[in-house]
Amino acid sequence: MQNDTSVLTLRKHAIEMFSEGVNAADPKAAVIRSLMSKTKYTLNESVHHALNISKCPIQIISFGKAAIPMIEGAIECIDNTRLKTMPIAVTNYQNVVDHPKIEVLGAGHPIPNEDGLIAAEKIKKTAQNAGTDDLILALISGGASALLPMPAASISLRDKQELTQLLLFSGANIYETNTVRKHISNIKGGGLVRFTSPSTLQTLIISDVIDNDISTIASGLATGDPTTFNEAVSILQSLNIWEKTPTSIQDHLSNGCYGLTPETLFPDDPMLKNTFNSIIASNLTSLNAVSKCSKAKGYKTIIVNKMLVGESRNAATEFISKIAKRVEKPTAYISGGETTVTVRGSGSGGRNQEMALALAIEANSKVNPNHWVFLSGSTDGIDGPTNAAGGLVDSKTSDRIKMSGHDAARFLEDNNSYQALSESGDLIITGSSGTNVADIQILLMHPG
Repeated sequence: MQNDTSVLTLRKHAIEMFSEGVNAADPKAAVIRSLMSKTKYTLNESVHHALNISKCPIQIISFGKAAIPMIEGAIECIDNTRLKTMPIAVTNYQNVVDHPKIEVLGAGHPIPNEDGLIAAEKIKKTAQNAGTDDLILALISGGASALLPMPAASISLRDKQELTQLLLFSGANIYETNTVRKHISNIKGGGLVRFTSPSTLQTLIISDVIDNDISTIASGLATGDPTTFNEAVSILQSLNIWEKTPTSIQDHLSNGCYGLTPETLFPDDPMLKNTFNSIIASNLTSLNAVSKCSKAKGYKTIIVNKMLVGESRNAATEFISKIAKRVEKPTAYISGGETTVTVRGSGSGGRNQEMALALAIEANSKVNPNHWVFLSGSTDGIDGPTNAAGGLVDSKTSDRIKMSGHDAARFLEDNNSYQALSESGDLIITGSSGTNVADIQILLMHPG
């Protein structure tokens, strides 16, 4: 029988570690670090290499869940007289605020909407109006793909929305989703570069993609694209949603396969010669902070997986075997990644809540020689279409759900992890964090 005080302490520590991970990816601080060198307000070499910008005008555009704080960091480092126009931020509605120094545009996420179309057009015109000698500083963070819809001419916003919904429910990973997105868009897959050229474009990126592949982050707005129309079609077919895909999108992709529609920007395209990309924070940034916090609390700390992907409930099994083994000292297993959920039920939840619930159910059927808690949370504070960041479970989670008059396994089968963890008191609700570097998992164990 677990001692409640021990479990409460583990739960407290897990939340504190998760918070450290989120704070480490603070977007404003990350931008300031990237733009400052030895002397405050001095731009670093990466931007100098983009252009000798000692006197050139600078245009700042920013898109993603961290768009506003990233601009705040930039304008702290750049002389206001250098700014060609007021910086523009495109962000999700949860992060929209009135700002005296930033033009803020809210747009739909994860389903693109009309406001996103307007925002994308604004970004396009701003980029096209930049002078040859200007520097465009583009600040990119998680969520940018959905926030900047610019579908190909033959594709309506409604059809793009329908396909987005299909992809969300299909279990597609971020690479698959963004490969398709790039091939039905005029701004993704390097499309932004077509608007900024011949100006110099320098991006600063907070990565929500586990392998930090720049061509996948934000659907590769500012880089060459190695994927193809054929690959996009193959992905939709393998996910069994090709037949459900709107006809306009099927036709567009098929035309691309036959060479009737131009491919996305190739990685060796000369147009990219004035474009420079820098990743300034990522999931690993957060994992390192969690690890540091864990060690400071006295845990033997092991990062077990830096690229946790796959179906959420399957990924949970990686931790089950560890729970079943007795530990001799307080131990922390940490991982980071972004799993997926194939939705077959009618419930509500997210990938982190589903992983936490799946682990709690399976662990409940095994011998638990240790006190343990497991946390899985999204660094942006938004897990699926819910107000929760994820879940924090322990060996009594399934019992608490049962005491509420429900069956945990049935909740999982219906993809209803949100209600399940609500019944057990195991939801993590932080509110929108203003950053996004994918997800963090923390398993804490103490000798029983």
